[in-house]
Amino acid sequence: MRRQLLLSAILVAASAATTAAQQAPSKQTPQSAKQVMAAGVWNGKSMTGAKDSVVTTYTLWIAPDGKSATIKFPNRDAIPSRVAAMGGDSIVIETGPYPSILRPGQTVDLVRTVVHVKGDMMMGAFETRYAGGDVVKGKMEAMRGK
Repeated sequence: MRRQLLLSAILVAASAATTAAQQAPSKQTPQSAKQVMAAGVWNGKSMTGAKDSVVTTYTLWIAPDGKSATIKFPNRDAIPSRVAAMGGDSIVIETGPYPSILRPGQTVDLVRTVVHVKGDMMMGAFETRYAGGDVVKGKMEAMRGK
């Protein structure tokens, strides 16, 4: 009888410990901390081709709330952008439509950029979709602005 009581007590204690562990607060980084990581000014460049030729430079500003962004190309007005997704060190930013910088007279329907942030460095890839149907893919790099 004592053995059964002892085993029952151990099972109850183990069950309680498991339940407590399952209900413990997560130690994952809260969304606000991820947003702070990416928020601010980034000085970037876009590259295409086998030799990663720089095709344009820009300044990217990500809002403190992590929901919106703005991209500014040299000698152009700022273009509103959207932070479509954010998780871990990854961010998906969508921009467009806007008049093309590289193809005068054409419209960029959408630029979708997927980046990874590591400290003061942002690296990733982009895909530009033009109104005429052309698609251009490339890489991007950005350093946190001072």
